[in-house]
Amino acid sequence: MRKQIFILISFLLLSIVLIGCNAEESSESNDSTDETSASPETEETEASEEEKVTIKFHTHGNEASYSWSDTIAAFEEEHPNIDVDLIILSEKGDTNEALQKLDLAASSGEQMDVLMFSDPASYAERVDLGMVAPIDEFIEEEGFDVAEEYKVNTILDDQYYALPGKFNPWYVLVNKDHLESAGLDMPTDWTWDEFADYAKQLTTDDHYGTFFHGPQNGGWMEYMKLALASKPEETEFVKADGSSNFEDPMFQKTLELRWQMEKEDQSATPYTDIMSQNLHYRDTFFNQDASLVLIGSWMNTELGGTDQFPLEFNVGIAPYPKNEADDEGGYTPVTTDYMAVAANSELKEEAYTFIRWYTTEGQVIQGKNIPSWNGVDDSELENVIDTILSDTSSPEKVDKEALIDVLKNAKASKLIPPVPYQAEIYQMVNDEYEKLIYEEQNVEETVQSMHEKAEEIVANNQ
Repeated sequence: MRKQIFILISFLLLSIVLIGCNAEESSESNDSTDETSASPETEETEASEEEKVTIKFHTHGNEASYSWSDTIAAFEEEHPNIDVDLIILSEKGDTNEALQKLDLAASSGEQMDVLMFSDPASYAERVDLGMVAPIDEFIEEEGFDVAEEYKVNTILDDQYYALPGKFNPWYVLVNKDHLESAGLDMPTDWTWDEFADYAKQLTTDDHYGTFFHGPQNGGWMEYMKLALASKPEETEFVKADGSSNFEDPMFQKTLELRWQMEKEDQSATPYTDIMSQNLHYRDTFFNQDASLVLIGSWMNTELGGTDQFPLEFNVGIAPYPKNEADDEGGYTPVTTDYMAVAANSELKEEAYTFIRWYTTEGQVIQGKNIPSWNGVDDSELENVIDTILSDTSSPEKVDKEALIDVLKNAKASKLIPPVPYQAEIYQMVNDEYEKLIYEEQNVEETVQSMHEKAEEIVANNQ
């Protein structure tokens, strides 16, 4: 009997052990199954987190001028794996301060991925210093032509290092009330000779026909390149090959035009008055002291008047004049933002993704400037203009259709890399122009002197 009880107890204990083992195996099996089924999701999450990167964007543009918060948020929503860390180098939007801080960041080895330059000189100089990476491989991979895609061609030495953001071409501000009083039609396609004729007819005892804001102390040199800037290429004082460009007939034409309009026609505000009275284009136009003012389209935000400069007349926009009637029109000085990828970036593809987006649909979303991108259709351009003009005091007094037409047809000449001694060239041109306008030498003597001194400056800087 005892033996039977022992056997029964042993059997029960064995059963419990077996059941426990089976339960543990089942549990391990279930755990294994759970881990196996969870693994892809876990790995996907981890992979997603690993793919998300942060690019550093250094810019001179402040929030007020560029609406970065909304713009970057729109990019990150469209590209969830790329975060943009915005680094504003100057809260005032001071480009010189921004460049100094950018150079300091580069020398200290900070992470840099996207760089923004405000002018061709700072852009070309940083390319020359090796701070900027070429982006040709990305452009080729997309398969588009930069010259067709954008109004500003940013090529340097047959390579692309940047894509253009905003598009600020120069144009002619027109006092339409003065135009009507003189019985003149609104110009939509004209030459420099016709510009001079208009200015002469618009001049009265109360105002001049036009106002040239430069040159001034080596700056505002656009006013020394009037006819040069109407060409598709070789529009600078120093040509692409490094030689002087002062013997170009269009440079002499510019000097002849300035002399004729101030000294003979007396249709331009005298240079002596501009310098002695510290006259400014903004006051001159809004105070109706000149009928035609040649200036950059950064003035779009003020065309309808401001609290400081109320608008009391109707404003028209005329295109930058051509040299000859049968020339291709639209060429004009242009300012833009050069959007580049940093040479030391470890996220070049992501940085390129951002600058390509920003210079296309990002410009439309930002809504602060006219885009260089040709992909903007007329309705989108009109919306941008409406947004800009709506912030002015009297937008209804601006000829919006003329403004859109001029901006739509404007284009930049081929970019020539600025020389390191550009400031020296500019000051020389300023000094020699003053000798001309103060009647110390004639046009031919001025051209010859500028050419010889430019060649000397070039030689001294070799």
